[in-house]
Amino acid sequence: MRITKSLFCFIMIAFGFTTKAQIFQPVNPKATAGVKHTLGLLYAIKGKYIMSGQQNYNNDRNIFSDSAKAITGKYPAIWGSDFINWGDKDLGPQIVEESIKKSREGYLITLMWHEGKPTDNPPYEFSKNVIAKMSDADWNELVTPGSALNKKWLAQIDVIAGYLKQLQDAGVTVLWRPYHEMNGVWFWWGNRKGENGITKLWKMMYDRYTNYHHLNNLLWVWGANGLRDIPFDEAYDYKDYYPGANYVDILGADIYHFDYEQKDYEALLKVANGKPIALTETGELPKPEILKVQPQWVWFMVWTSWLWTDNTHSRVKDVYGLPQTLNHEEVKAKLDSLK
Repeated sequence: MRITKSLFCFIMIAFGFTTKAQIFQPVNPKATAGVKHTLGLLYAIKGKYIMSGQQNYNNDRNIFSDSAKAITGKYPAIWGSDFINWGDKDLGPQIVEESIKKSREGYLITLMWHEGKPTDNPPYEFSKNVIAKMSDADWNELVTPGSALNKKWLAQIDVIAGYLKQLQDAGVTVLWRPYHEMNGVWFWWGNRKGENGITKLWKMMYDRYTNYHHLNNLLWVWGANGLRDIPFDEAYDYKDYYPGANYVDILGADIYHFDYEQKDYEALLKVANGKPIALTETGELPKPEILKVQPQWVWFMVWTSWLWTDNTHSRVKDVYGLPQTLNHEEVKAKLDSLK
């Protein structure tokens, strides 16, 4: 069912906004009602509010969200985790279980995947099989349908599709963030420009998940790295790695070391062309004065232990306590009103 203008207006009224707004569509025309409600929330708060979020390890799925509550008195609105293998440990079933629990408690769910390099075999090591390089020949084979390496990649991503299907069956909407920081030079999928680069791999996953597995519970989040020119640790222009508006619902940037450059923010907004943008990972939370001049971020996601190591308690309290910050209870109430 396509979202109608009347449904969009209802969403806007439910969130307390009466100004004229653009009609939006998920990129998947068969998206679930949950996807449409969540995307409606993002468009409704865009430029006015920012949701709090916290990433958690998949082998310790609540420690950092619980810590945010202990520091601020409030739980983050978004719970995040990662399908990464820890050696030979596949913790997908535990992620599914916790995602269902958190969704039923009114949290938004964002999931990602540090995928092991398809040329390698498990058990995967992060520093060897994720932070890795792939030869041009192997990459070209990977993105060639029917090749041996392409079939191996399909088998990899089909495992994760199975977990996402379990979440769909349980009614869980997922902010799905694959191949993150693709404009950087560190992951095996990173810094692949051109028509056969990361944009092709992204579209291949989108097609497999949407048209083959019929995963209609996903909002597709394209999370690049904040731009930087550090030698051998570069992250290049967003536009060269963007698969296009037909394949992305939300754009984001992973920003560490207080690197909230205004020109980079403006560059992301230009690529987004009206779509929501998010701080898909942060180390240090942005200062309130930064959020005043960068009001379009619709959420922030603090990366795991950086909540402890690179943020003072006062900074975390300040950001969670801002009038424009929406934490768990506020977002839960808004989503409940749309059910």
